[in-house]
Amino acid sequence: MKVEQIYTGCLSQGAYYIECDGEAAVIDPLREVGPYLERADRDNARISFIFETHFHADFVSGHLGLAEKTDAPIIYGPNANPSFDAVIAKDGQKFMLGRATIVVLHTPGHTLESTTYLLRDENGRDHAIFSGDTLFLGDVGRPDLAQKGADLTEADLASMLYDSLRNKIMPLPDDLLVYPAHGAGSACGKNMMKETVDTLGNQKKMNYALRADMSKEEFIKEVTDGLTAPPAYFPLNVKLNKEGYQDFDKVMQQSKRPLKPADFLKMAEDSEALILDVRDRTSFKDGHIPSSIFIGLDGSFAPWVGALVQDVEKPLLLVVAEDKIEEAITRLSRVGFDNVLGYLEGGFEAWQADGRETDQVEMIDAEDLESMSKLGELHLFDVRKPSEYDADHLSNAKAAPLSKVNDLIPMVSPQGTNFIHCQSGYRSVIAISILKARGIHNLVDVTGGFNALKNTKMARTQGHCTAI
Repeated sequence: MKVEQIYTGCLSQGAYYIECDGEAAVIDPLREVGPYLERADRDNARISFIFETHFHADFVSGHLGLAEKTDAPIIYGPNANPSFDAVIAKDGQKFMLGRATIVVLHTPGHTLESTTYLLRDENGRDHAIFSGDTLFLGDVGRPDLAQKGADLTEADLASMLYDSLRNKIMPLPDDLLVYPAHGAGSACGKNMMKETVDTLGNQKKMNYALRADMSKEEFIKEVTDGLTAPPAYFPLNVKLNKEGYQDFDKVMQQSKRPLKPADFLKMAEDSEALILDVRDRTSFKDGHIPSSIFIGLDGSFAPWVGALVQDVEKPLLLVVAEDKIEEAITRLSRVGFDNVLGYLEGGFEAWQADGRETDQVEMIDAEDLESMSKLGELHLFDVRKPSEYDADHLSNAKAAPLSKVNDLIPMVSPQGTNFIHCQSGYRSVIAISILKARGIHNLVDVTGGFNALKNTKMARTQGHCTAI
């Protein structure tokens, strides 16, 4: 028996491949299913089952595509009601995978259908759980994603989650491996650890939500405290996962359409498409198409597209390096953004060579900003997450999280210069690109972000404001 975690850093998502005696199962696959088929081929194995822990909100799963290519059944736990053929398993139901066994443990709380899968080895010994969004490392799934019409509060779901953890998961052996669906960086939880696998025994020691002496009332309070609103695209991804979506291969075929600069511009005007520049931040700052939005492939690309663009049906036109075209389309499809009309053939260089108008992002380094601060008050904005800002920030920097970038528009000064920073420079360029697309151009990016600013004399003079 072998278990392989297939982790995707951009989404902080773990899919799982399990093989025993020539039979394989895949748990929570991503939308592009080629890697799972190739993995099974290497083992000369047949994919016999596709297990889904719940209707995912933060990505489009590959269950339908994988089922079409393998004829393997899609399996959900109790309370699931998909619009396609699937096995709705009962709590405690067992599935044989060669000599291994996968046991269904219904663990509602994150969602009503949330299910954990317990893997027993060839000797009947409990080996691992695949906990989906029920149990993370260091945290548990957020209880505020009840599907439309469920008529449940986050406190109701948190109460269910408490019972699921204590009745189904915590009684299991301490040496059991825990394989969650997400790790640090995901919006599906608050305090996830950077590790992607752990033992249940260690989680009982490290995870605040598994304290043995915690009452249900304390659990509900701690789990619901500090929850930020989920990204707007989450319900749209749930809908796709529950009702179906277009085949990934067809999405790739129709999206991978090269457009000359003139055709690219006409397409943008005729369709009101969003021009999405996915190059690295330095290239974008040096030159870009006016009113294009930067979200670089070298960062948390797909989650930021989902959080900021929000509408999965929005037409998109891509500015992308030639060797990154398929990667960009793939990563957009993972969060349901299938309406890519094409890409700029020859990239930004072709746009320049055609004599088209360009724009740039003005920059300043931390030392020069420090010199300017001696001349008077600065309009300085910190676009990191509230938790990052609360932990430490410059005393004269105003909090303006990127996830609420529209709130920054009335905050910027119409006169003078507005300086924008994040932790290292990725999110600040996103924010500036959005503001520039809205007609605000008196913006300067602080190169190196807070990582550079915190080491200046300006920081030492003004002081950090550290949360206690």
